[in-house]
Parts: sequence; C-alpha cells; structure tokens
Amino acid sequence: MNPHLQDSQLCISRYIDALWLERGLSENTRAAYRADLEFAAQVLAERGKSLNTATEGDLLTVLDAKSRRAPNARSTARWLSGIKGYYRDAVLRGSVPRDPTTNLVQPKLGRPLPKSLAPELVDALLAAPDVSSPIGLRDKVMLEVLYATGLRITELVSLTVRQVNLRQGVVRVLGKGGKERIVPLGQIAIEWLERYFSHRSDVKVSGTVLFPSNRGTQMTRQTFWHAVKKYAAQAGLPGDISPHTLRHAFATHLVDNGADLRAVQMMLGHSDLSTTQIYTHIAQQRLKSLVEEHHPRG
Repeated sequence: MNPHLQDSQLCISRYIDALWLERGLSENTRAAYRADLEFAAQVLAERGKSLNTATEGDLLTVLDAKSRRAPNARSTARWLSGIKGYYRDAVLRGSVPRDPTTNLVQPKLGRPLPKSLAPELVDALLAAPDVSSPIGLRDKVMLEVLYATGLRITELVSLTVRQVNLRQGVVRVLGKGGKERIVPLGQIAIEWLERYFSHRSDVKVSGTVLFPSNRGTQMTRQTFWHAVKKYAAQAGLPGDISPHTLRHAFATHLVDNGADLRAVQMMLGHSDLSTTQIYTHIAQQRLKSLVEEHHPRG
C-alpha cells in the first residue's frame, strides 16, 4: 500500500474513533465522515502526500477533484465542512502545525425553493377523492382544509372537533412549541366541513379527533402522506407531491395574489419572517416566467 495512504488511513481511524467517543455520532454519520476523508487521502496519496502533510494547494486539488466527481454545491460544502473538522482536531492534538483549510471557502448555497403547485394542479388533486364514500369524503375535506389553511401535516392530523369553529370560520391550531394561532378556513373549506360533519357518523370515530383513521383513532402522518401520494397519482401529478406541497401552495398563492407577508407568516406559524419571505422569491420567479412566456419583449 502507498505509505502516504496508509498513514492517512491510520489518522482517519483515530479521528473517527475520537468523534465516536467525544460526540457519540451515529454509525451512518461516522461512515460519511470516513468516506469523505478517504477520498481526500486517495487523491493526496497520488500526489505523494498524506492528510497530515497536505498543503492548502494540495487540498485545493482535492476540492477540484471532489467538485468534478460530484458537481453539487451541497455535496462539496459537506465534504469541505468535514475536512475542516479533521484539521481543527489535528491542530488541537498537535498532529499538524497549522490548519491548511483556513482559506478554503465554502461554496455559496442558494436556498432551495420549496415545491409548489399551480392552482389548476391543486384543483386536480382536490378533485381526486371519491366523496361518495365516507373515507373519500374525509380525505377530500382534509385536502381542502390543508390547502385553505396551510397547516403542517402534524397539525392537521391532530385536529380535534373543538378546534374548529364553523360559525366564526376559523380553526385554532396548536403549532410548534405549543404556540396557538387562529387561521381562517375560507368558504369552500367551511362548506366541505359542514358536509363532513353531517356524515361524520359514517366514519368510525373514537374520541374528539376531527379526521380519524380507518380504525377510529388519530391518523398518523404517514397514513395521510400515503393518501396524498395516491390521489396525486390518480390526478396524474408528479410523484414528489406531499402534504407539505399543499402548505407551500397555500402560501405561494396567497403571496402571488398580494397577501401581506406578515399575515401569511402568522397563518403558517413561522416564528421568523425571513422563513416566510422565501414565498416572495417563488412569486418573483413565477412572474419572470410569465413575462418571458407572454410578453412581446420577454
């Protein structure tokens, strides 16, 4: 074996063992660290270097090789974060005199835009359940309430009858950290809820849960997630549709139509306005595509 590679592998094993003892990292996390460091060790060995003798220039070569192998900013950023951790530890233990990664800059990561659905595709999804059956009606109303309120899936499946006030047209939601918020339902969701309440006895119910599972107990997040997948397939929608997609659609369509961002923040239950501001980016992106498609000078 290449002596430089052998030296690096010994250092990697010691580092990974120390991570496990000091931070209790999971086996998967340790394996990911090891794979990233071993990639660096292999490239360095070909240059006649080990991890502990590598210079900044050597590591730039490794970074370039990593970027070509996986041309993804997030993958590169994760690798660089791991290698920086290794050298911070090596400096503290006296294995290297200075950190060669000090001037290596993390690639800029654009914040990923959440997936949304155009209004006509939302309509197709909401029309998929067979409302002639009790289960289909329940699922239809869940989809309508989800799109009308932007609730998180956990908030939706844990709703009780007492949290819904049809006379006032609102739902009282207990969100993250036990924080309560009031969210308007909208007329269409109210009408479907009224129909659902008049037929709710057709569904097996235990307790005050609003949308019980087929066994009458509180529905799990996974059960509703699978239901959304099923209805998306029936409607001919992409396979990556999830309950969270409807939450994003709720927020995006509000912002598209001029809703106040702070009002959307309150309805979504975001503690920080910056979290909500991503929906303005989606709206701007959509406006740009509309201009490019329809404007004479687009």
